Amino acid sequence: MTNLLTSLESLKQGNWFKLICGASYQHLPAVRSLTLAYTLAGADCIDVAADPAVISAAQAALKVAKTLVKDAQARGFDYKGSSPLLMVSLNDGEDPHFRKAEFNPQECPADCPRPCEKICPAQAIVFNSIKDDFSGVEAQKCYGCGRCLPVCPYDRIYTKSSVSTPGAIAPLVISTGIDAIEIHTQVGRLAEFQRLWQAISPWADQLKVLAISCPDGEGIVNYLQSIYDLISPLPTTLIWQTDGRPMSGDIGNGTTLATVKLGQKVLAAKLPGYVQLAGGTNSYTVAKLKAMGLLNRVGEHSDSQFHSPSSSIAGIAYGSYARVKLAPIIEQLENKEVKNNVKATVRLEESPELLWQAVELAYSLVSQLKSQQES
Repeated sequence: MTNLLTSLESLKQGNWFKLICGASYQHLPAVRSLTLAYTLAGADCIDVAADPAVISAAQAALKVAKTLVKDAQARGFDYKGSSPLLMVSLNDGEDPHFRKAEFNPQECPADCPRPCEKICPAQAIVFNSIKDDFSGVEAQKCYGCGRCLPVCPYDRIYTKSSVSTPGAIAPLVISTGIDAIEIHTQVGRLAEFQRLWQAISPWADQLKVLAISCPDGEGIVNYLQSIYDLISPLPTTLIWQTDGRPMSGDIGNGTTLATVKLGQKVLAAKLPGYVQLAGGTNSYTVAKLKAMGLLNRVGEHSDSQFHSPSSSIAGIAYGSYARVKLAPIIEQLENKEVKNNVKATVRLEESPELLWQAVELAYSLVSQLKSQQES
C-alpha cells in the first residue's frame, strides 16, 4: 500500500481523493461513519453540508480516526493520523445538490407499487417504517438526486431547494474550523457568484482550499475565466471541480464519461488552479483516465500550489458511488440491537468488525487513485 501524502501534496502529485458526503445530506450517523472509514482509508478531503451539526459529526469522526492509527497500520493501511481537509459546500443559486424531495404519503394510492422507495439510493423514502412508524421522505437522508421524481406514477413528488445565506458564511468559517469551501455555481450566474464571494472573501486567507464546482454549459470556459478574474488574487489553493453528471456515479460505469469530457475541456483552457473530477465518478473513472493519459505519471509534479500540469487531472471526488459502496455496512450498524431489543445509535468504532470491513471497502476505491502512480 502506498505512503499517504498530505492533502495538498496529493493535489500536486495528481492523486487527490475527495469524499462527498452530500451538500444537503444531514444523516449524522452516516456522515460520521463515512468520514471515519474514508479517513482511515486515506482520503484527502471530506466534503459535507454547511450545517454545524453535520460538521460536528465529521469532526468527531476525524478525532476518532487519530486514535486508531496503530490499529490501521496493523491491518496494512498506511494511515498516519493526519486528518483530511474538511470542506463545506455552498451554492449561489438553485442547484440539485441543495434540494430535498417531499410528498404526502396520505395521497399515495394503496395499490401503488412504490417505485420511489425502490429507486432511492439513500433509502430516504420509507413506508410504514417499523422503527418509528413513519412514511414519506426522511429529510436528513435525502441528498437531492431526483431519481424519485420521474418514476412516481401519480406525479406526487416535488422538491424544495435552499440557497446559501451570505450572512452566515463568516460565522461558519470562524466558529467551526473548516479548512475549505466549495461553491456550486452555473454558467450565467456571475452576479450571484459575486454576491456570495463578497461574503467569503474576507475569510479566504483562513482557508486551505477554495473549490469551484460547475456543470457543463455553453460558454463554461469564459464563465470560469470570469470567476477567476473576480476572485484573483487568491491567497489559497484553487480547484476547478468539473461536475459532469451530478450525483450519478452509482448508476453505472458510463456516467464517468461526462465528467472526463468536461475535465478535458477545462484542462484545455489552462486556467490557473487544479482540475478535479466529480459527478458520475465510480470504479471506472481511474481506468478511463489512465487509458486517456490524463493522470500524472510517476514523479510528475506541479511547480506551484496554484497550478496543475496542463494535461493532467489532479484528483477525483466520489459522492453517490462512495456512499452506496458503504451502505450495507451502515445499514448493518443501524440495525444493531442492544439490551431488551431497544434500538440505539451504535458508532462504527464500537463495532470493530464492521469498522474494518468499511475501511477495506473504502480503501478499495481510494487505492485505485493512490496506487496508480506505482503502476
